[in-house]
Order: sequence, then C-alpha cells, then structure tokens
Amino acid sequence: MLKNLLKWYSRPIVFAAFVFFTNCQNKKTEDQNQDSSNTAATEEQAPKTNRTYLNKPLISEIYTADPSAHVFNNRIYIYPSHDIESNIAQNDNGDHFAMRDYHILSMDSIGGKVTNHGVALDMKDVPWAGRQLWAPDAAFANGKYYLYFPAKDKSDVFRIGVATSTSPTGPFKAEPKPIEGSFSIDPAVFKDDNGNYYMYFGGIWGGQLQRWQNGKYDPNGSKTDLGKENESALTAKVVRLSKDMLHFAEPVKDVVILDKEGKPLLTKDHDRRFFEAAWMHKYNGKYYFSYSTGDTHYIAYATGDNPYGPFTYQGVILNPVLGWTNHQSIVEVNKKWYLFYHDTELSNGQTHLRNVKVTELKHNPDGTIETITAYKE
Repeated sequence: MLKNLLKWYSRPIVFAAFVFFTNCQNKKTEDQNQDSSNTAATEEQAPKTNRTYLNKPLISEIYTADPSAHVFNNRIYIYPSHDIESNIAQNDNGDHFAMRDYHILSMDSIGGKVTNHGVALDMKDVPWAGRQLWAPDAAFANGKYYLYFPAKDKSDVFRIGVATSTSPTGPFKAEPKPIEGSFSIDPAVFKDDNGNYYMYFGGIWGGQLQRWQNGKYDPNGSKTDLGKENESALTAKVVRLSKDMLHFAEPVKDVVILDKEGKPLLTKDHDRRFFEAAWMHKYNGKYYFSYSTGDTHYIAYATGDNPYGPFTYQGVILNPVLGWTNHQSIVEVNKKWYLFYHDTELSNGQTHLRNVKVTELKHNPDGTIETITAYKE
C-alpha cells in the first residue's frame, strides 16, 4: 500500500535492498519492535531526530490503531484495531496488517488513566471470518452494545460483521453471518438526532472497494484500479441500519463528495478524494464527513445538510503523521471536541505497528475545523 513502493518498482536495486531490510525487520517479535530504533517508514514519512510529538500514545503495552471513540455512561470508550507483528512483507493488499482480535480501552477523562480491558472479540469466535480483523466501531441501542467489524471471509472477501454485548467492554458475541449486503472495510456508525443509525464504510486498495464497482465482487479486479483519472473518484458508502442494528434497512448509497463548484471529486485528486477511514459527526446542525486520503496521508473533511450528503469538501483536519496510514474519530467530551488518531511513534515508523493518540479539535466560528499538525517543531 505504500506510495513510494510504486515509485521504487522502477529501481530494482533499491527495491531489492528495501525488501531485504523489511523482511529482516518483520522477523522481530512485537515486544522487540516496541524497543526497536530501526524504521520501515517511507522516505517522506521518516522520523526526524529533532521531532517532538504533539501527543503521547494512550497505551504502550500493545500496538493499537484505527481508534473509534464514544462516550457511554459518562466514560470514554475507544474501539481500536490491534496491531501485531505479522512477519509478512508490506504489500498493496495490506497482508502485513494481520490483526486477529480487539482490545477495548476506556478512560474517565481526556488525559486520565487509560484501562485496557483485554480481548473483547477474537477471530476464532467469529464463525464466518477467515482473517484480518481491521478497523471496528461500536454503538449503543436497544439496551445493548454493538461492535461492527470488517474481516475477510473464508473466500478472502472483506465483509462487515456485528457482535453484541451487555457491556461496552465486552466480551462480544458475533452473529453467525456477516451483515447481508456488506462489503469492504472501516464501518463507522453514526446516530442522528432523530434516533436513526447510519453506517459509513469502504476502503480502496487493500479494502477491496475498487472490486465492487459493478455491484458484485470481481475477484480478478486490480488491487489498485481506482478508475479513470478524470472520472468521479470511488467513494465511501452509507446505509441506514435496521431497528435491531443487525441489518441494512435499505440499499447502500454512495457518499458523494463535491468541490466548492459543486463538481464531484475526481480520481486524480489524491489530496482530496476519499480513500478509507469514514467518520461522521454533527456540529451546529451540520454533518461532517471525515476520511483519510490514503496515499497522500491527510485526514480531510466535507460538510453537508443531511446524513446522505452530498458533502462539500472543506479542508484538512490532520496533516500527515509518521507511518503510512491514518484513521480518525471525532467525539465531544464535556463540551469540547477531540480527535482520536494513530501514528507509529512507538515502533519508530513500522507501518503496521501503530499506536492511538488523542488531541483537542477546534471548530472555527464559521464552522470550519482548524488544521492539526501532530508535531511540535
């Protein structure tokens, strides 16, 4: 999935050296990586010796990523993915992200003590799943907690599953089958003021969204075919959930993102178009759809007047961090807004060994969001 790898394919000697270096690094255990001073970061994301991070990792005993944060019963709960050392070389499929369980974190307040509640759901307890428990999200409804998660099924196709619990920290029991009609990755569930719940999802390249362009999965589709450069970009999906929170209540729709002139963002617009990590929050009656631009490493956002959009691109929430990926959630806590995100500070740039962080997010008087840079320099 690394942008620079695509450039390096034309330089066999350099690329071979990189592969050798990466394979050597991947043989280390998770604990060894935690203390490692080596890096597998891309050139443009490489750490600087004089760099000071804006925030520290919330926990350091395990690697965590893709934090979905919520406030339940006046406590902050974070639903991240769990990075482990896979011993798999980095590739566009994302096979090196071989996560196999979820740990839920919580804290009483921002900056307070963080509790790791242990394994809430394990791959072996998901009947339909084959591998790769990627970025999850959670919701509370009907007196229960729902954990939504992507995983590849036995045919290696990403689907979205749901598991339930009476506790926000689990353990969660998975439904025997994935949600009918679900596909791709990164489910994010938003509750609107009228009580309706909506799921936003999708991710290109390793997330397989580009293999669903005709409504059916194309196993022979390109790993990275995003469409023609001057056509509308592939985009996230949105769907209203059923009252029991276990099904889609309607056909899946596209999340249309427009520029300020009202034209859809194009495939070639890598700095602004959607790649993965959908999230929705509502502020002063406006709907804020945020997402990662992937190979350009921004967390961007667009605003609209209803949960379906269309949404008009507004700008960048978070500038690139150390590591190839980023994934955000935005939540209000005690009348302040916060951005949860991840980088690779603990592993010194190992793309698949990440750590979650949090920082304050500020809306300007005109409703725009102040751009955050994750370093003090």
